Amino acid sequence: MIVRPYEGADFDACLALFDGNVPEFFAAVERAEFTGFLKDGPATPYLVLVRDDVVVAAGGVSVDSLGWVTLDWGMVERGLQRRGLGRRLLEARLEMARGMPGVRGVRLETSQKTCGFYEGIGFRVTQVVPERFGPGLDGVSMVLDFPER
Repeated sequence: MIVRPYEGADFDACLALFDGNVPEFFAAVERAEFTGFLKDGPATPYLVLVRDDVVVAAGGVSVDSLGWVTLDWGMVERGLQRRGLGRRLLEARLEMARGMPGVRGVRLETSQKTCGFYEGIGFRVTQVVPERFGPGLDGVSMVLDFPER
């Protein structure tokens, strides 16, 4: 398995990852936003995890003016979840974030269905908004503080 930067040729594979995670982890209405994010190449670092020449996971990072990194559009092929691929991709994203100057920590928006995964890494819940992403998909805000350097 390798983690590498997203390329335009990964567009269809990333859309397939998204589609395979609807409606369990993403609302169908989010597809247009994700398509727009990928369309001209993401403006922020976006990574893909490739296994046997197939994109099986993807996710990115962006940083705001206050030094908070946001995890963007993280997903793993539905049939391969719970096999360590998400953790491998998250570790690559966190490593990238820790290498950015002036970064305080990581914030993310996820659902109640995946917040336990992030809690196991050390993230803490800061807010829950019922059905923020759609019916049955609560918005869970989480944060991971980085130690001061």
